[in-house]
Parts: sequence; C-alpha cells; structure tokens
Amino acid sequence: MKSSVATLALVIWPLIAVGLFSVRPAIQATLWIVVGAQLLLPVGEMIKFEMIPQFDKATIPNLCIFLGYLFVARRIWRPSFGWVEVLVLIFVLGPIATSVLNNDPIIAGDRLIPGVGIYDAGSAIGSALIVLIPFFVGRGLLWSALAIEQILKVLVVAGLLYSIPMLFEMRFSPQLHAWIYGYLPSDFIQQVRAGGYRPMVFMGHGLIAATFLFMTVAAAAALWRTNTRLGQVSSAGATAYLSVILVLCKSAGAALFGIVVVPLICFVRPRVQSLVAIGLVMVALLYPLLRFTGVVPTGVILQVTESLSTERASSLRVRFENEAMLLDHAFERPIFGWGRYGRSRVYNEEGRDMSVTDGRWVITVGQFGIVGFLAEFGLLALSVIRAARSYRLAESFRDRIFLTSLALIVSANMIDLLPNSSLLPMTWLFAGALLGRADTLRQLATRSPRVSPTGRLRYAEAEPSARPVM
Repeated sequence: MKSSVATLALVIWPLIAVGLFSVRPAIQATLWIVVGAQLLLPVGEMIKFEMIPQFDKATIPNLCIFLGYLFVARRIWRPSFGWVEVLVLIFVLGPIATSVLNNDPIIAGDRLIPGVGIYDAGSAIGSALIVLIPFFVGRGLLWSALAIEQILKVLVVAGLLYSIPMLFEMRFSPQLHAWIYGYLPSDFIQQVRAGGYRPMVFMGHGLIAATFLFMTVAAAAALWRTNTRLGQVSSAGATAYLSVILVLCKSAGAALFGIVVVPLICFVRPRVQSLVAIGLVMVALLYPLLRFTGVVPTGVILQVTESLSTERASSLRVRFENEAMLLDHAFERPIFGWGRYGRSRVYNEEGRDMSVTDGRWVITVGQFGIVGFLAEFGLLALSVIRAARSYRLAESFRDRIFLTSLALIVSANMIDLLPNSSLLPMTWLFAGALLGRADTLRQLATRSPRVSPTGRLRYAEAEPSARPVM
C-alpha cells in the first residue's frame, strides 16, 4: 500500500501537532491531534525502521500527544498504585509470559509458524506502551469538567465537518481515500449496502465511520440536554442533523447504539445513565465466558436478524461460526494465549487459514489469553465504572450529564468491540479522561467542602493539588 502522498501525510502530522500545541490550549490540541488523525490520516500506510515500532495512523498521534503532554502541558507524573496500575502492568508485561509459553512452532500442512521469543515479547511490550499513551495522557490532562465538555464539543464539531465528505461518498461511492492516497484500504464491496454506499472517507471501513458518527450524535445530545451551544450552531439542530447522517451510514450496529443511548442522554436521569453504562461494560467483560459456555442465544439472534435482513443474518452467522472455532482454539491455551503472528488462528490440514477475525475480544483472547483480555477490556471497563460511580460528586447537573454521557459513549464502544476489531486511540483517550475525572472528584470529595452562596456544597477544583495521580 505504499503511496508517496500517504507517507507525506504521516510525516506532516507531527508538524501539525507542533503547530496545534503552539496556538491552542493543551486540552484542545490533544483532542484535535488524536481525533483529526483518525479522520484524516491514511489507513494501512506506515513508516518502519528496524527494531522500533512502526509509525502509522495510530502510533504517530499517540507519540505526538505524549511529547506535548511532557513539554507543553508540563504535567508531572506522580506515582500511585491501585487496580488501574495492576491492569496496566499486566497489559504491558503479559506478553513476556505469552512468549515464554509459546516457543514451540505450529505445523499445519505445509505451513510452519515459528514460536515466539524474547524479541517478540519486547516488540509486544513496546506496542502496548504506545497503545496506552492516550490513556495516560487522558488521565493526566483531561481530568477537569472543562476537559470533558471540550471532548464532547470536539466530537460534535468533527462530526459536522466530516459529514460533508461522508455525504459525498454516500452519493458517489467511497472513493476519497483512493483518490487522495492512491489505494482503497478495504474491499469496496463491503461498503455497498441496501442499494447505496456506506461512507468511510479516511476511516478505513464504513463500520468505523458509522461508530464515530454515533459518538458525535451522543455528544450532541449531551450538549442539547444541557442547553449548550456551539457558537452559532444549535445543539438541538446538530443532534437532529447528525442523527440523520448516522441513519444514512447504513450500519445497523451504530444505529442501534444511537436508538438506545441518545434517548438515555436526552431524557433520562444521570443515575440511570450511569447504571446502563456499567451494565454495558459488564456485558463486554463477561461475553467471552458467556460465549464459551453457550449462554449467548446465537440461534435466537440469527432468527431475529434473518427476519429483518437475510444479508445481515448471513454475515452474522459467519461471525458466530468463526467465533466458536477461534474460541475453541484459544481455550487450548486459555491463560496467556498463543502469541502473535497468526499463531492464534485456525488452519486446516492443508495449512490454509480458515479464520475470519472480526471481534477485538476474540483476537485478544487468542493472542494473549484471558489475562490479556481482562487487562485490555478491564482498563476500559474500570474507567467507565469509576466515572459512573463518581458522577454524583460533580457540582452541577451539567457536569453530571457530560460525565455520564461520555461514560455511555465509551461503554458503547466496548460493546462494539465484540463484533468489530477497531479499538481506536480516541477510545483510550476518552477512557483515560473518565478515569482522571473520577479520580479528581473522589479527591475533592475527601476534602472539607465549602458552602456556596446558594447554600450548595462545592468543592474547589484547584491545580495542581487536585490533579489525579498517574
């Protein structure tokens, strides 16, 4: 997929990041670097040097915000230790155990897959650290009520701007990535739905673009619920407009998220929103166990789906069949998995790869086992749970709505990782922000409260003492 224009875009992005940190506050610069990279950078292109991780659409913005966090935001990391840090250590160091236990080669027909070693463990550790950068930065920088509000506003503005090329691709087919970067990042046929097209622009797939649109609709709904405007743009109008775009994306999953989550944000109390967010992440955490024990009613789900769309039912049946096959293989080495480089996939007697890996959960369980799954999904879930449990400590109704809305967005993203595999840097960033905000609210609640002129208890959000520890 080599393309000079795509490579140039990757090279230019750090310069754009420097410019953003120079002219905008650190919170806004961080958000636009991560969100903008997801919306604009090419998919599949990379810059690779020997012995170091590749630079691509995901790693470049992560490294940019890391440097910005250190040198521009000037935040100081203060050590602490708790469940979050335990999960981080497992996430980062777990590949060592996976490599030690997978030195044996895999032979399938004429295919030979070598065992993994210490070098592979080092590579996986480096990749894990880069993946977690947005999580660390989100926790250390986006901890305030203002930061949570900025996240929602950036999502809405990005959605409104991105809807223009999305509408173009709905009409003329998803070709912008090919026209600008010189190649299509995924099969064109996958973007054809119901006599029309699913837009993907520079996201790589129509499903990813639709999930992003859901996030923008949910963010707009939170602004509408709190009567928050975006300059001259009405948040109610933005919610309605983005909802229409979401429907036109022709993604049943993203549309279902919108149908469930947006009314919750618009009309339901924050307490109920927090409970739903916790429920969603618990479903995501328990899904591998439920799937392995046969509790998930796949037959009923297929029957209901087939009554709505034969095409979608066929696609879902393939996913369920592959999940069952991959999960059986994964549970041959359930604790630390099979390792990377295709060892977790299933091959027939001739050595042909029989696997179709769609869900992030089954990929993680296969490669790094239940331990790796609990570390990755556990970090996301713990961030949502802590934020959902801390919402009452927020000073105003507005702040509570913003916090629970972001918790619902991240929890819906976790559910989306069951059928799909795209765990984006901005999801990690938002999860870190939830955790940072929850840490801050708990720290402020332990202080002596002061009484506002209206008689309400208030907690001073002072910096740096109120900043959450890393």
